Order: sequence, then C-alpha cells, then structure tokens
Amino acid sequence: MSNRSSDILFQLIKSLQKSEKRHFKLYIKRSSAKEDLKIVQLFDALDKLQDYDERLLLKKLATIQKPQLANLKTHLYKQLLSSLRLLKTTENTDLQLSESLDHARLLYNKGLKLQALKILEKAKDLAKQNQKFNFLAQVISLEKKIETLHITRSSLEKTELLTEEALVISGHIDRVTRLSNLALLLYRWYVKYGHARNEQDEKSIKEFFKNNIPEDINAINGFYEKLYLYQSYCWYAFIRQDFLMYYRYSQKWIDLFDEDETMISVETGHYIKGMHALLNAHFDLRNFAKFEITLQQFKKFSETPEAKQHDNFRVHTSIYINSASINQHLMTGTFKQGLSLVPELEKNLEEYSLFVDAHRILVFNYKIASLYFGNGDYKKAIDYLNEIINNHADLRYDLQCYSRLLHLLCHYELGNYDIIESLSKSVFRFMAKMKNLTVVEEEIFRFFKNTFHVSPRELKPELENFLHKIKHLEKNRFETRSFAYLDIISWVESKVHNKPMSKIIHDKYLKSKKRNYISNFTA
Repeated sequence: MSNRSSDILFQLIKSLQKSEKRHFKLYIKRSSAKEDLKIVQLFDALDKLQDYDERLLLKKLATIQKPQLANLKTHLYKQLLSSLRLLKTTENTDLQLSESLDHARLLYNKGLKLQALKILEKAKDLAKQNQKFNFLAQVISLEKKIETLHITRSSLEKTELLTEEALVISGHIDRVTRLSNLALLLYRWYVKYGHARNEQDEKSIKEFFKNNIPEDINAINGFYEKLYLYQSYCWYAFIRQDFLMYYRYSQKWIDLFDEDETMISVETGHYIKGMHALLNAHFDLRNFAKFEITLQQFKKFSETPEAKQHDNFRVHTSIYINSASINQHLMTGTFKQGLSLVPELEKNLEEYSLFVDAHRILVFNYKIASLYFGNGDYKKAIDYLNEIINNHADLRYDLQCYSRLLHLLCHYELGNYDIIESLSKSVFRFMAKMKNLTVVEEEIFRFFKNTFHVSPRELKPELENFLHKIKHLEKNRFETRSFAYLDIISWVESKVHNKPMSKIIHDKYLKSKKRNYISNFTA
C-alpha cells in the first residue's frame, strides 16, 4: 500500500471501475493514432501492477523508452479525464452545466450569438433548479457580455431583469463564500487542535466565530446559505463541546435535505457528512434510541443509487457507517461484539487506501484500541495506540494526548509497574507541552503517583477517593472531552466494584434505556 500514493496516474487507474476502463478503451481507439495505441499499452501495464514500480513498468513496455514515459503518462492522464467526463456528464449536474457553458462559448466565438443565448437560457433554468448559483453567475456573465457587445433584439425588460438577477446572485454568492469559508476554517481548527481545552481556547473560538459570521444574518436564505450556516454552527458547537447545540444544528443540516429531497442527489457529499455529524451528536449525548434510528436510516441510504453513484460517496458512506457501528459498541459496552467488525473494517480501509486521509486512520486506530481496552485485551490495544503515537502527522493533538494516556492505562492493567512511573512522567510532560491537561487528567496522574507502591489491599480506598474526585466533573463542559475520549469513570468503577468495564458500561446503557422507556410511557 505504501507505493500506491506515489503516482497520480497509477492512483487514477486503480480508482476506475470496469465500465470506466471499457469506455476508455473504446474512446481512445476511435482515434487509433500511433501515440494513442502506446498509451493503451501503458494503461494495460499500469492496470496489471499491484504497486507502482517504474523499473518493472519499463520492462513490460519494450517499445517505450524511459525519456518517452513522462510525456506518455501526461497524455494518458489527460485522455482518461476526457473519457471520464464524456461518460459521467449525464450523471452530474455540474458537468452538464460546464458542458453547456463550453458549448455556448464555442457558438459565440463562431458568431452564432442567438444559438449561444438559447443554450445559456436552458443552462440558467438547470442551474436555478439545482441552486447552482456559482454557475448561474457565469451564465449571466456571458449573457451580459453578449447583450452588451451585440444587438440581439432582446427586450428592455429582459435586459433589466438580467442586471437585477446579477445583483441578487452576487449577494448570494458573497454570503455563501463567507459562510463556507467559516465552516472550513472551523473544521481546520478542529482537525489541528481538537476540542477547546480551556477558557482561553473558548474565548479564542468565540471571537473567531463572531468576527467571521456574516453581519447580514437575517438576509440568509436558500439551500446553500443555510447549509453552510448550519455547518459553521455545528463545528462551533462541537469544538466548544456544546453537544446539545451540535445536535440541534446537525439535525437542521439534515432537515434541509428532508425539505428538498432533490438536493440529496445534487449535494450527496454534504448529506453524507451531515448524517455522520448527526450520528456523532447522538453518540456524544448518548441518545441511544435516536442513534439507532439514524444509523438504520443511513444504512438504508447506503443502498440507494445516490450513495453508489461515485467512489467518493460509496467510500465515505461505508467509513461513516463503520465509525458509527463502533461508536454504538463503545457506548453500550459491547466491546467483544464490536471487535468482530475490525477485520472487515481493516479490509475496507485497505481497499479504500487511495481515498482515506491520515486523520481518519488515526481516529479508527483510536476507536479500535478503545474496543480492545474495554474488552481487556491490553496488548492488542497497545499495538493500535502505537500506530498513533509513532505517527508524526501534525494534526489532532488531542488524539495524540489521549492515545498516550490510554497507552499508560494499558501498561498499568498489564502490571508493567517497572515502567509506569517513567511512562506517567513522559505522558504528563507531553500533555502539558500540548496544553492538553484538564482537572481530570491531573487527577489521573496524581492517582498513579500516589499508588505506585500501594499494596492491593490499600488500593481500593485510593480508587474510591479517585472516583469521588472525578465523578462530579462529568457535567463540567471543559471536562467532558476527557470522558468522551476515555471513559475513565467506568474504568475506575470497574476496579471499585470488581466488575469488567464492559459490564459497567452496559448496565448504564440498560438503565438509561429503561429510564427513556418509562419517560416515554408516562409522557
């Protein structure tokens, strides 16, 4: 897998489906130029390789010299994209609109202005139907150019309408741009730092949000403006660990698509991400029943033509469903059943290696390690945690910190007391350096420091004291992050009550389920 990402042409070929490969062969052989036949040979050779190896590739292509290879690869890459565009145009609104604009420009350049305007009118209708205002701006820009430079016999009313449309769309695009920028920058903040760690982070993110949210908030209207507004509030709430606000805006995100179901096929990627956010919100709030309903809804969606339309959608739907399925086992304490998902998940990650980013791999490694830890298989948990600890990617400092903390707990459970003291100091220094220490973590380190040499008989009072110190912090917003990453309370309770951690968490789940049933029954 290590070489797969080293060559963009190889990546593209490996991402093609059988129908796309067949279409390319038909497309390229129509020209049957000598150079084109060479790129077919290059295509076949690359398609048969398991990993990209240029020396092996040149051996297979006796008629191609090394100096020729770079140019042939560039030519093949362009022809593959042209073939894909031709094949996929009817499936994608953006490609249809781009094609219409291209055709209109060609006709205009040939002097066929009225034909160009006719195509632009149809493109405008399609853009409006699908709320593609960026394309609408380009269509109107070309319309205005033609009307300004030439006598087209257009009515004065139409000319005035064109200028009014241009102003309305300009304002809309400006708001969408500012809101989408805000959502993207908040997402970047989270990927780099994780949740707000303290009052300073809270103040910083509040200021950033206030300075970047559009002032004309009351003018926000239409699908895309609302979509990016809800996304921005989702990230803002998630970073601040205001999980109730996070739930409300992720639900609003999905409600947008429920109000206009045609937009699911237009913006499938945003719908998939919204379902992922809603599932995460239910997980964070432990909305067990709603989590199950949303997960079943998402699984049902994964079988639709929209979800299977593109590799991107198919892959990310699968990844998010796998992530939610693991979360379900983590919050119900069914760790052993959750571990049965791991082989298939790892197989999928290998299959989707071209599409999965480093951040997603880190998250999965942590979730799998948490399953093994909850199931009492501490050595396997350490293997997955080492994948995170030894990864030097400059992202998710919070995940790096909690991986080290969970790693420390694994060695404690394994009875590796000879390294606990030095390991504890090392983890403490790392978390302090990353400014990732909260009251909960400080209490964890204090517990280890006080119990290095405590006998088993004296340990229980220390555990009870430790539990008393952290239990009341469960509702503290700046401490909820610690409990979200590491259910330290359930771990300590398992020690105090001499029960498996899985039993402690599952009993809490059953009690919550019973409470919800009684509440619904009496409502």
